[in-house]
Amino acid sequence: MAQSTAPATAAPAVVPLSLRAIAPWAAFFGLLMLVLLYFVGAEQGATALLSGEGVHEWVHDGRHLLGFPCH
Repeated sequence: MAQSTAPATAAPAVVPLSLRAIAPWAAFFGLLMLVLLYFVGAEQGATALLSGEGVHEWVHDGRHLLGFPCH
């Protein structure tokens, strides 16, 4: 078999991200995590925003996994 060599290519330049570019995404994901933590940890309790057991049933296993009591 013949062996061929690939031409050497220069490595792409690494462009640093500025804090201004990351801040909106960090705020969005931080808020999303707080909302998810609320629904897993506090929904169907004294501060319930939604009535019924639907949310509780959807996040039931996550509550146990994270150590939140639910029954």
